[in-house]
Amino acid sequence: MRSPGLLETTGDLAALTVKAFAALFKPPYEVDQWVRQMEHIGVRSLGVASITTIFTGMVMALQTAYSLPELGVKYYIGAVVSKSLVRELGPVLTALIVGGRIGAGMTAEIGTMKVTEQVDALRSMGADPVKKLVVPKLIATLVMLPALTILGDLLGVLGGLVVAVTQLDLSSGFYINDVLSSLTLNDVFSGVGKAFFFAYFIALVGCYNGLNARGGADGVGRATTRTVVMAAIMVLVSDFFLTKLFHIAL
Repeated sequence: MRSPGLLETTGDLAALTVKAFAALFKPPYEVDQWVRQMEHIGVRSLGVASITTIFTGMVMALQTAYSLPELGVKYYIGAVVSKSLVRELGPVLTALIVGGRIGAGMTAEIGTMKVTEQVDALRSMGADPVKKLVVPKLIATLVMLPALTILGDLLGVLGGLVVAVTQLDLSSGFYINDVLSSLTLNDVFSGVGKAFFFAYFIALVGCYNGLNARGGADGVGRATTRTVVMAAIMVLVSDFFLTKLFHIAL
């Protein structure tokens, strides 16, 4: 079967967006499903998100201090680590690492239901597959990915603190004061704002590829791979435009 082109896929994603948000505001509201998905998407991703960001902060602190020692950059480690993590690396790395996990899981779950005709069974019973399958995952991702991003930013700054104290002979008070004096609310809003957009892209792509999976187990595998690639590309490409947008707006 022919794979859909770029314009066709874009149109299908836009149509799924409209259906999802229309179903979101239509009762009944299945809050228990939303909470269950938040636990599955957010709580179970705490480990990988924490490890990714805390070691990123540690590496940034080391590389910055070792690369430009003659400029005395180590005395600005707090500013460098916090600004870079909160505005850029925190939301992007969390979206790439966590998004790959949850996006692939969404596609595998919905795709398996699609190829085994469970989605058609939902329709035959008068249920809306978008409301039952897509909306809970979309809501959970929109809530939990920004939350994981904020937690990751904190852990990344903590990782930089550990390196600053143990490797660069800086005091913890000096590092924390540098972070607090350089970081602004605009930096936080920019990073968290990006996380909301990334969450939307990841959930939408994961559910879309699951609903369009065909060809049995092999088709589900292809759809899962396609989700990981598409989500990563959309995160990286949109990051450039969102950076420009937030720079102008904030």
